[in-house]
Amino acid sequence: MIARVRSTVGRAATVAGALVLTGGLGNDVFTLPGAAAVVVAAGVGLAANPKVLRAPESVRWTAISLYVAPHTGCAAILVGERLAPDGPVSVLVQAAVVALWTGATWMLRPGLTARELADEALAQELAEAAKAAETVAVVPVTPTYASEAARWWGETFAVEGGIAPDTVLLDHQQVSDQCVALIIGTEKRGQAVPDISKPGLSAALDLPEEQIDIGPVPGRGAGVRLLVLGQRPVAEAEAGPGDSDAEVWAEIAATAMPGVELIEATTYEMPKELT
Repeated sequence: MIARVRSTVGRAATVAGALVLTGGLGNDVFTLPGAAAVVVAAGVGLAANPKVLRAPESVRWTAISLYVAPHTGCAAILVGERLAPDGPVSVLVQAAVVALWTGATWMLRPGLTARELADEALAQELAEAAKAAETVAVVPVTPTYASEAARWWGETFAVEGGIAPDTVLLDHQQVSDQCVALIIGTEKRGQAVPDISKPGLSAALDLPEEQIDIGPVPGRGAGVRLLVLGQRPVAEAEAGPGDSDAEVWAEIAATAMPGVELIEATTYEMPKELT
């Protein structure tokens, strides 16, 4: 509806301009009032078309210049009619110029073209902004790790589709040269650590399943789990059966994992990432 009104007003303005220019062919009285009316029409037209005034900077002045081009041409022709010499040839040339202005303005519709130019530039800017936002959104975020051991866990097991997705290595304790204890937690607080496959760990580490123990951390909820990997410390010869194991583990548990019992295991050389 608004577009139809603007089109009708534009056509009427073209007809009015043609009448003023035709009247100016033989009477200078049309020159000053006609030029003033053209300036006012240009100002009112721009004010009624804010999308032209607010067009993207890349096309703003082009759109404004295109919109006021017929008004500027009309004013220039009025001034030319007043300055042109008298005579039938001069009048014919002026009439041809008036006809050319009228036809060009009627056919090309500079006002509509200026609005379309502003719309296209705005749509292009919005599309580029959306594309840039989409590009930023899909840029992968590089995770940060507190230690090389945490990096090893995160890049080996905690990846999507891995043995322990969405988990992090909270702490690790080197029990002996062949044994290490890991405390694993979830990335999001309040969620339980997913079931970690012993066979999967065994295959990934090339470690016998009997040398892998997964269990709770004493005093903690299901959001953390304890993994003991590798050969546990062996009892010294002079110690009674089981006594040395308990003493060694008690010493470890006192600082790292209180309440956790030591489990017997065979010899295994740990991966270099955890040593």
